[in-house]
Amino acid sequence: MTKKNNPSLTPKTEPIFSQTFTPEVNAEIRRAAATGIYDIRGGGSKRRIPHFDDLLFLGASMSRYPLEGYRENCETAVKLGTRNAETPLEIDIPVTIAGMSFGALSATAKEALGRGASLAGTSTTTGDGGMTKEERQHSNKLVYQYLPSRYGMNPDDLRKADAIEIVVGQGAKPGGGGMLLGQKINDRVAEMRNLPNGIDQRSACRHPDWTGPDDLEIKIIELREITQWKIPIFVKIGATRPFYDTSLAIKAGADAIVIDGMQGGTAATQDIFIEHVGIPTLACIRSSVEALQEQNLHRQVQLIVSGGIRNGADVAKALALGADAVSIGTAALIALGDNDPKWEKEYKNLGTTAGAFDDWHEGNDPAGITTQDPKLSKRLNPMDGGKRLSNYLKVLTLEAQTLARACGKSHLRNLEPEDLCALTIESAAMARVPLAGTNWIPGLDPNKKF
Repeated sequence: MTKKNNPSLTPKTEPIFSQTFTPEVNAEIRRAAATGIYDIRGGGSKRRIPHFDDLLFLGASMSRYPLEGYRENCETAVKLGTRNAETPLEIDIPVTIAGMSFGALSATAKEALGRGASLAGTSTTTGDGGMTKEERQHSNKLVYQYLPSRYGMNPDDLRKADAIEIVVGQGAKPGGGGMLLGQKINDRVAEMRNLPNGIDQRSACRHPDWTGPDDLEIKIIELREITQWKIPIFVKIGATRPFYDTSLAIKAGADAIVIDGMQGGTAATQDIFIEHVGIPTLACIRSSVEALQEQNLHRQVQLIVSGGIRNGADVAKALALGADAVSIGTAALIALGDNDPKWEKEYKNLGTTAGAFDDWHEGNDPAGITTQDPKLSKRLNPMDGGKRLSNYLKVLTLEAQTLARACGKSHLRNLEPEDLCALTIESAAMARVPLAGTNWIPGLDPNKKF
């Protein structure tokens, strides 16, 4: 018998997976076929998209002079909300803690965030569902999120805040509302939100009492009157059309703009939303800055950038592109102990592994952070967690200072696009900085607004 006629003698090729129908895609098809419902998860986008890693700093040498780290200071403090507020939000470092709700997080996690932010001299933020006594008590500076749902909103808490953040959109789901599933709705969460316990709670995708920038202007004035014009009003937008959205938020009277790229996380939403709506953080900063510059308000109306900030390099690069500060959420939870390998056995019992756990909506987080289970919540010591977060924020700041000094800057906000170059055509176009070794910025058209 010849080799041709004997299949067992024919050499086998290595199995090749489709680049379209990958094992992950196939698994999702099987899950959808079995359940008939879309996948819900927490976190942010998991696929590779252009990010700050694609940028490099141009350290000083002959044409620029660096700062000596031991003798020459590099300042970090920043004021947010200087446009109209009697008392702007003053923080020691340009890194804030993003809004994450009690309900999505445990009360101990909210306390830990407040403790850590206070130790580091910065602010934390409430979230959907209102202000808890734990976070107000342990946060020296607290930003109150004013969301479409109005869950837990009351004027007394507004007056207790150091700033108000009107949430128009979120990076993980711009144009979509929030979710908090019934398994995380205990008696306390339900009471704060004035809704039944154990029932899925979905937040509206838009505010019920205004539909555009003119209405938003009225709402901002209303909030200023409630707080006697003392504290700043921020407007948070999910990154989609950053130039126009920033322009309209400025027109409405915002003291600061928070823009959240698609790497920004969430407690729960559709996976299809997380991965397919919005634009990368890297792509939205310069457009927002251009909107501020067009109205001669850059640095007067501050820009806060969030979505995928991980280290001091990310902080420094965001500031170099024109931001005044950054905000972190997922990284702060990791600093507290989320997705820690010490819980690997329990993660495996949940069908996942440390570093990939994203079923925050189910309320069974082994780390005790994204849960309302009292037994799990006790695993997080808020004092220890606060210290860990403070340490992490300290490292972020020191790393950013190191890079700024290398570029000859005496303040982190003195970093500028001229200090950067890009490694890829895509990142050069998005950040509007030259491709490394060239003076070429792909697609640059000074007459086009993004």
